[in-house]
Amino acid sequence: MPDDKYLEIQNLDAGYGRSQVLFGVTMTAPWRGGVAILGRNGAGKTTLMKAIIGELPLLGGSVTLDGRDVGRLPTEQRIRAGFGYVPQEHSVFGRLSVRDNLAVGALTNRDSQAVNRVLEIFPKLGQRMDQIAGTLSGGERKMLAIGRALLSDPRILLLDEPTEGVWIGVIEEITDRLVLLAREIAVVIVEQHLDLALRVASVAYVLDRGRVALTGPAAQVRADPKLMQYLAP
Repeated sequence: MPDDKYLEIQNLDAGYGRSQVLFGVTMTAPWRGGVAILGRNGAGKTTLMKAIIGELPLLGGSVTLDGRDVGRLPTEQRIRAGFGYVPQEHSVFGRLSVRDNLAVGALTNRDSQAVNRVLEIFPKLGQRMDQIAGTLSGGERKMLAIGRALLSDPRILLLDEPTEGVWIGVIEEITDRLVLLAREIAVVIVEQHLDLALRVASVAYVLDRGRVALTGPAAQVRADPKLMQYLAP
């Protein structure tokens, strides 16, 4: 089984209406391991995630998962094909309890132990099962969002800013869990915290004005003197 091209994106163009944001983006993600998507605000990172998961139509190019072209499938079919997705915002049902959020995530999962495994990954959720999700801390909501996405049993997990608005102590906890997850599945992470992103990822792509400006092994990208230029506001 190949280990370097579970997800293949070729010459992807995407945007909003007549406004094109991404131009010829090409990248891959492995069967297991972390991939970081870096870049300043407005570089196109969230647009890329939305295009991969199907929230935005492709203007050009392709998205292939495990050899299957999924670039024209609706989002729900991409989830069934093997994607998990945690968006930057509105990632939990705020009026439902933690228990009910997880129940929604587990609707298509036939494994009766799936929720228990999520609670093993994020023990704090087990202490909050009857709490309304909207009253959780920012970090707990992110844990819940990731846990719910994992209940679809994804082979590739897309995370858009999983530590935004999260206290530093909880960031470390989330990072530790993502490092472990990346040993089992593919994890593609958009993240402003450079240290976090490159700790999870073995490969990094840096976007600048909708194009891939820099790519390579995480350590190589981190050492590149051009990196700070592409991340500067």
